[in-house]
Amino acid sequence: MKTRMFMLTLLVVALVAALPAFSQQQKIGYVNSAKIFQELPAAQDAQRRIDAMSKPVQDSLEAMQTELQARYEDYQKREALLNDAAKKAEQQKLIEMERGMNEYRVRKLGNDGELARETEKLLNPLRERIKNAIAAVAKEERYSFVFDKTETIQILLYGDPTHDITFKVIDRLKRGK
Repeated sequence: MKTRMFMLTLLVVALVAALPAFSQQQKIGYVNSAKIFQELPAAQDAQRRIDAMSKPVQDSLEAMQTELQARYEDYQKREALLNDAAKKAEQQKLIEMERGMNEYRVRKLGNDGELARETEKLLNPLRERIKNAIAAVAKEERYSFVFDKTETIQILLYGDPTHDITFKVIDRLKRGK
């Protein structure tokens, strides 16, 4: 009987000692990744470089569009004077111009285009730095999970502002740790 009572007491003591571990709450935080990018000087510089790369492409596309429009308007004015073979040849030239312009757009601005590849080259190292800073702040502050909440992407539908660690991440990135 004494052995049973001792075992029962030992079991109760063990359960009471383990209770805090079972009831420990997970700490959850969130960041605004768009705000982090806005505040990070390296990201601002990368954005300026991306804008500088895209400007000549946009200018070229505008010039191509203007030329195509002018040529189409000229064709419409002369259409009544052209024979069928000349009409067909001019229409084919217009189609080729439009096709060339679309191919240029895709080659330069498409999802796998030159600008997209250069953008990834510039932004991937920044994303990695930001991700590492978020992880470091989360570990320091003992957050189990960190979500992202931006104005356009609402992965987190509600978050208590006291758990917003955006500025801690920005501070860490700016200090270079």
